[in-house]
Amino acid sequence: MVQIIPAAGVIIVNDKGQILLVQRGHQPQMGKWTVPGGRLEAGETPEQAAVREAFEETGLHVRIEREALRVRLPAGDDREFDVRDFVATVVGGSLTPGDDAEDARWFSPDQLNSVELTTNLLGHLTAAGLASGFETA
Repeated sequence: MVQIIPAAGVIIVNDKGQILLVQRGHQPQMGKWTVPGGRLEAGETPEQAAVREAFEETGLHVRIEREALRVRLPAGDDREFDVRDFVATVVGGSLTPGDDAEDARWFSPDQLNSVELTTNLLGHLTAAGLASGFETA
């Protein structure tokens, strides 16, 4: 039987149409770029987890705008993440990679093909209608 792990992610887009990605500092997919996110803590809603993860991984305070998509991602060992991703805007803080992020940077659509992204990140963003102009290679 597969163990389901509730998780949340946050898709932060600025007024220049850039998306904020973090470079994973740990496995799985260490070194690849993705949106901030992680497991829900006890008593936390997915929205609260997304806000917390954004701050822990980027140093930015965000406001959740809406839920963008929900995906299931394999975690290995008969575990699967049930990830709810939210679109958010920055309301404060200073961009500083932290927690398990090696780096955090803003990317324009044409820059995404020059970095290694986590498995199917571009496909998920496209499916959510958030990657117009992004190539899904």
